[in-house]
Amino acid sequence: MTDTYVGSIDQGTTGTRFMVFDHDGNVVSQAYEKHEQIYPEPGWVEHDPMEIWENTKLVINEALDKEGLDADQLESIGITNQRETTIIWDAETGKPVHNALVWQDRRTTDRVEEIQEAGKVEEIREKTGLECDAYFSATKAEWILDNADPIKLQRSRPED
Repeated sequence: MTDTYVGSIDQGTTGTRFMVFDHDGNVVSQAYEKHEQIYPEPGWVEHDPMEIWENTKLVINEALDKEGLDADQLESIGITNQRETTIIWDAETGKPVHNALVWQDRRTTDRVEEIQEAGKVEEIREKTGLECDAYFSATKAEWILDNADPIKLQRSRPED
């Protein structure tokens, strides 16, 4: 019988790692690839989602190839990600409509202040369990919808 393994994708802020574990929890193989940090303006942090996707495929293949493993030997794959980093994808093309806004990105701080001044903080906390902060995804998604390429956005919206 062929040995089987568990894979783990750790997609972090500075790079992507893939690890292969045996059933005793030992690391059999791993690979890591950094990705570019994009700073279009002070306080803004972006990643190229397609670079992350390509790096993810690269590290999976590299880790498997190092030990002569086949993808069919992976029983499961766990994924960790950047939490509040926000991406909107075009439903037709599968491509992002804008770079990912990273969890550290503070470009929506003014919008958060507007929400706070409008007295919506408690409502947001009750509905989401979250604080009203630019760290979280809602204002990032709103910013992308308001600022991304309108042609890409139109294609990504469902028909009415």
